[in-house]
Amino acid sequence: MRNKRKLLVEQLDQKLKPFSNSRMVIVPERGWVNTIRTALNMTMAQLGAKLNITRQGVKRIEESEANGTITLKSLKDVASALDLKLVYALVPRAGTIDDLIEAKANHLAQKIVSRTNQNMKLEDQGIGNDKLAESIKELASEIKREMRKSLWD
Repeated sequence: MRNKRKLLVEQLDQKLKPFSNSRMVIVPERGWVNTIRTALNMTMAQLGAKLNITRQGVKRIEESEANGTITLKSLKDVASALDLKLVYALVPRAGTIDDLIEAKANHLAQKIVSRTNQNMKLEDQGIGNDKLAESIKELASEIKREMRKSLWD
């Protein structure tokens, strides 16, 4: 099961690799539909005709995109009408899915080991910084390998 999960993460990272530069994309303030339509020197009425909707319908689409309330279906319809392709993905803010899991595992391990060490210090049994760092590293590795559900709490 562990190897299967690791394989799934690796495959997902490969699928998301083409999107790695998308972190640098700045979405236009008025949205892609308005920006592309304007760049093509196309009127709302012209786009509306391609979509079989009114000029006001195009205006609603552009406003809903700018507000973040547009549906994927609407975006797909507009893309198709403009002979474009809608590209959709969820990508980590930094690095890969594996990097995300690693960071979460390290954070959880640090929390667990620090809490345990604090209790041990109260009993005058605390461990040194080197041993603490080693314990965090080992626990993080175990958490990542097991892919504990608590990773996402």
